[in-house]
Amino acid sequence: MTHYPRDMTGYGANPPAANWPNDAKIAVQIVLNYEEGGENCVLHGDAASEAFLSEITGAQPWPGQRHLNMESIYEYGARAGFWRVHRLLSDLPVTVYGVATALARAPEQVSAMKASGWEIASHGLKWVEHKDMPEEEERAQIAEAIRLHREVTGEAPRGWYTGRCSNNTVRLASETGQFDYVADSYADDLPYWTRVGTRDQLIVPYTLDCNDMRFAIQAGFTTGDQFETYLKDSFDTLYEEGADGAPKMLSIGLHCRLIGRPGRAAALRRVIEYFKSHDGVWFATRLQIAQHWAKENPPMQHTRPSEMDRDTFVAEFGGIFEHSPWIAEGAHDLELGPTHDTARGVHQMLARVFRSAPEDKRLGVLTAHPDLAGKLAEAKRLTEESTAEQASVGLDALTDEERATFTRLNEAYTSKFGFPFIIAVRDNTKASIMEAFEHRIGHDRATEFDAACRQVERIAELRLLEKLDA
Repeated sequence: MTHYPRDMTGYGANPPAANWPNDAKIAVQIVLNYEEGGENCVLHGDAASEAFLSEITGAQPWPGQRHLNMESIYEYGARAGFWRVHRLLSDLPVTVYGVATALARAPEQVSAMKASGWEIASHGLKWVEHKDMPEEEERAQIAEAIRLHREVTGEAPRGWYTGRCSNNTVRLASETGQFDYVADSYADDLPYWTRVGTRDQLIVPYTLDCNDMRFAIQAGFTTGDQFETYLKDSFDTLYEEGADGAPKMLSIGLHCRLIGRPGRAAALRRVIEYFKSHDGVWFATRLQIAQHWAKENPPMQHTRPSEMDRDTFVAEFGGIFEHSPWIAEGAHDLELGPTHDTARGVHQMLARVFRSAPEDKRLGVLTAHPDLAGKLAEAKRLTEESTAEQASVGLDALTDEERATFTRLNEAYTSKFGFPFIIAVRDNTKASIMEAFEHRIGHDRATEFDAACRQVERIAELRLLEKLDA
């Protein structure tokens, strides 16, 4: 594998400004999953009964049989749980992840969702596992989910979340061109864009930690106050970050058959009251967040080093380490991926090749660097990068006395070590460069070789920051 598809970098230390409406410190987004009537059941043509996310610990599928206990637990979500949650949240913007076949069996609930102005996003055709589903079958199910959703609710869904998804889900959903956002990700506290073919698809990440599903798994929540405390702590952390100028999004996941139980609904009521007691809270649907993000932070076309072929990559980055394109060639053969599509990402790959090279190859990189304020500079034969770097601290405008001093030090240094004095001039001033020159010339060769190599890496990093981060 020479292309690593995962992005482990994301926004890094500098996420974009969310600019939530009215300068809100936090966006709170509540999802109600409506799955009841869309779960695995032989009545639905499935091979076995449902076994996921219920009150029955360690439930197993019953092949070819109805599991009436399991069915009745799901029925509770539709018959009682939904209405309890609806009464609690009817005055708030809520996104429903609606399984299309479940919505088709819920006329009263769909009417209540619409009356409250809730967004009804698609949660797939059926609440089943997709990981082993053939691509063409999943594509067909997505199409049918959209069709049935429109038929049942009167509108096509604008958001998508499969949940029990396959490796193909995000791509297949994006390829429809139907969705303002896809939510099959848990990778961030903010929306982000991903490239799917020629399309920029907005991802609005979901949550499995601030999710009542943890009442139905081992090592999850047991009592309502555990859920309440966790949600409040999550809110407090993100609210504080927002007050410090970095607003985020808090996603909360609910299920009718889980949070709809009385003992858990009480915790949800206390949580909502706590949120409402704070100023600067934007309650929003996922569609509202997606539309806001697309306006404030539209997709940007930028250089993607991981998508470059070898020749293009070398042409772009072959001069980052002075006159040493072999370093870029080696970097392209490493495990490049979207997580390296930043200045420091490319720098890591180039530096790995440089650091692992034998000493004679690294020496070649050192000797490729010009003397500071030397003859090449005087003859205007430096690379464009070196010319700009030396000019940035005034090495292109030395007095006669300064030039004589540099010449003397250059000759003494090169004579002693066999390579020129190298320093990242953009980190320095003319005075500090001179001071470092006087100090480092007293090193032994091994110490100075290591120091010069570190400076070469730093010069490369600064060049990449200027080239890519701009």
